[in-house]
Amino acid sequence: MIAWSIAAAHAAGCFDRILVSTDDEEIAGVARGYEAEVPFWRPDHLADDHSSTQAVVLHALQWCGQEGMMLDAVCCLYATAPFVQPSDLVEAARLLDQSPQHSFVFSATSFPFPIQRAIRIDADGRSSMFNFEHLKTRSQDLEDAYHDAGQFYWARPAAWEHTVNIFDDGRPLLLPRWRVQDIDTKEDWIRAELMHQIIGQLN
Repeated sequence: MIAWSIAAAHAAGCFDRILVSTDDEEIAGVARGYEAEVPFWRPDHLADDHSSTQAVVLHALQWCGQEGMMLDAVCCLYATAPFVQPSDLVEAARLLDQSPQHSFVFSATSFPFPIQRAIRIDADGRSSMFNFEHLKTRSQDLEDAYHDAGQFYWARPAAWEHTVNIFDDGRPLLLPRWRVQDIDTKEDWIRAELMHQIIGQLN
């Protein structure tokens, strides 16, 4: 999976170095095989399911600082982003150049259905609306909503160090829904495989 992200980073041509943060020997071997660097190991306290992206990036920034690297911008590209496109990374870098110093640029996409009409299901299997006031509102009359596409996050080092909420005053790069699939579950993986097959037929 990580090979797709590394290949996209190389093809984008906008990175001076491609560093991989991992605690896994197999992943490190794959990364090096695709000409990415694995110059440090991610510590155990940042290698569980609850570690934040920001904490992992800050650890990498600390290593870069110790090596005397002067960084203008940092892009965190997820290993589980098989649909990321080199052109998206380049466009996001361009947006960052035009953004305030504290801003993040990240990939996003629209929800396929109005979130104002969402329902919840309780422990007994019964449904209720999150926003009952929109029971009779037509879907096309509701405000569009968007979500993080889970592909990449561009920001300057100071923003990574000091920002509390990366989505506050950020610059989302909007992607079509058919090129977005976050991979957290087995169902996500199956959907991603099906999407990959279809996208491959289109190219």
